[in-house]
Amino acid sequence: MRVALDTNPLYVAQAGVARYVRGLVRGLQETKPGDCHWHPLAWEVENRSYAQPQRALKTAYRELVWARWVAPQALRRAEADLLHVTSVFTLNAPRGIKNLVTLYDLAMVRHPERFRRWQRHSALRQLRQLHAADHILTISQFSADEAMALLGLPASRLTPVLLGWDGVEEGTGPAPVTAPVPGEFFLFVGSLEPGKNLALLRVVWNNAAAAGQPLPPLLIAGTRWAGVPDEGPPPADWHFLGHVPDAELAQLYRQALALVFPSKYEGFGLPVLEAMGRGCPVICSRVASLPEVGGEAAWWCDLDAPSYLAALRECARNGTTREAFVRAGPAQARKFSWTTCATETVKVYRSVLGVH
Repeated sequence: MRVALDTNPLYVAQAGVARYVRGLVRGLQETKPGDCHWHPLAWEVENRSYAQPQRALKTAYRELVWARWVAPQALRRAEADLLHVTSVFTLNAPRGIKNLVTLYDLAMVRHPERFRRWQRHSALRQLRQLHAADHILTISQFSADEAMALLGLPASRLTPVLLGWDGVEEGTGPAPVTAPVPGEFFLFVGSLEPGKNLALLRVVWNNAAAAGQPLPPLLIAGTRWAGVPDEGPPPADWHFLGHVPDAELAQLYRQALALVFPSKYEGFGLPVLEAMGRGCPVICSRVASLPEVGGEAAWWCDLDAPSYLAALRECARNGTTREAFVRAGPAQARKFSWTTCATETVKVYRSVLGVH
């Protein structure tokens, strides 16, 4: 079977979907499924900067010209049997080629206020694409349940294939962290948009300072979406690092007191898995897909300021309690791998194509 794998996310993002595509490609390369001849399909031009009008022009070409006219010709030349769409824009397979789509979450339906107008418009096109797909992969059982509840898609058209972690980092050996790092710190990782809930952590840090018991500093790894308004002035002991390369991020996980992840909604939550794999305790809440990822190895809190403040204080002062989560994390992370993700994905390829 000949599969075209949409790798466009590698050229437009650094986290999130790009990490999934990068991990799936690595898993396919390692497992080498003999009956699956796959090749990347993308307009291989980077568009990660938010500088305008360059970003808008490249986005327009990728989505309106390349996806509609160039990609279908490339699929025909490659004689592909199946197109696996991983990007968030419409990419249609020509007649005779099966179409598999990965669905990450339905935050756009649950929380449209988090997104800009053009993102909501693009999401509507993607939802139409889901209904036309031959089959849909979801990255968690939670996302599959959301698709059934919110879109009316039947379970027979949905297959959850969870994401992975394998500890592979860019570069070789431990990487020095270029930013100044305090002796003790908590860590936040994610795109800085309202759904990640830094607003809650601001209340936590401010309340601790007002009580005369300040918390250790918070290091924040991630870039703010252009156009998303700030959520108010940050506490003085917060340090924004911007995008952090994988090898440096791995070091931050290993050094942090804990990853603090108060997200309101996640299709999977890769930072939770990546932190646990490196022995970094994870403080988060039982929302959306996170229980699937964290299992019994996460430090669960109610999604409110008092619960997070209590957990952070306990983590900072009680080495015994923290050490229990340090030990539990890697065992939970070993349940997930990119080779397993790739193997399960190839099973779906076979099912869609009727190959046994």
